[in-house]
Amino acid sequence: MRAAAAASFRLAPATNPPHRRASSSSSCSLKPALTAQPSRVFTLARRSPVARASLGVSHDKGSEVSGADVVGQNDLLIVGPGVLGRIVAEKWQKEHTSCKVYGQTASTNHHSELTDLGIIPSLKGSTISQKVPYVIFCAPPSGSDNYPEDVRVAASNWNGEGSFLFTSSTALYDCSDNMMCNEDCPSVPIGRSPRTDVLLKVENIILEAGGCVLRLAGLYKIDRGAHVFWLRKGTLDTRPDHIINQIHYEDAASLAIAIMKKRLRNQIFLGCDNKPLSRSLWTFWQEIMDAVNRSGKFDTKFEGFTGTDGPLGKRMENSKTRAGIGWEPKYPSFTEFLGLSS
Repeated sequence: MRAAAAASFRLAPATNPPHRRASSSSSCSLKPALTAQPSRVFTLARRSPVARASLGVSHDKGSEVSGADVVGQNDLLIVGPGVLGRIVAEKWQKEHTSCKVYGQTASTNHHSELTDLGIIPSLKGSTISQKVPYVIFCAPPSGSDNYPEDVRVAASNWNGEGSFLFTSSTALYDCSDNMMCNEDCPSVPIGRSPRTDVLLKVENIILEAGGCVLRLAGLYKIDRGAHVFWLRKGTLDTRPDHIINQIHYEDAASLAIAIMKKRLRNQIFLGCDNKPLSRSLWTFWQEIMDAVNRSGKFDTKFEGFTGTDGPLGKRMENSKTRAGIGWEPKYPSFTEFLGLSS
């Protein structure tokens, strides 16, 4: 049993459905040789967040962002430093105290926040004067006029050394109806839907550039995720036995970092907690929403799912990724994250 994750959480009014990451089932295999390149050691005087940010910021799309004369071997560019990207930045900075972390965004709205976090901000589409050894692209397709081009620009900022990682979705795995789905399951074909088409196209760009892909299940934390959306609704007209696969934001970040540190090439990985849950109050131990109601961490109760039709979903399993990378999640299940027995 794990300690309680947070104090009581008060809900805001319902807005949009939660962002869903994807999944799969039979032949996007991990290559067997998961060997890491030897790391090199370097030292730089540690900069404060303000000093790091003063290295240069571009507020014009397509312009150049100035940087230090020397590129550190652990410098990192995060394209899309939102919730996941900021956690990646925090963890990366703790491990690499002398590194520079750049963050590219779609607008300048949060640049002061990024500067306070020790991230050097610029607008998406900018190029860095000195290419960096590590790049993680975690910006979603929404809000982009040309998502594949955004990825190509990000790749142009990578010097080809450490790692280039793209966070994708388990929705790209072609399985459903409660089928077990792992890294070896096939991807959906091109033409299935515009959403999966753009992700498949971008994944190919990443792999051709020598990067890796991390397909993530549904991301959550105490105030974000499917459970928050359902709480705001109160009831939902969908079937209660639909399977949902999840991974905590912190675990997604730690897995992304573990993959980047391996400095691998051209591989696809799967990120999930291996505990697929049913949206059900009546079966599978009254999982997600029953756990939410029992946790005492929220100021409202979920009433139930009332639908009888629709797909059943898929059960994600990522033992191959765990063994190859040497990674385990901090939160093995959603219920344990809430401080309840699994």
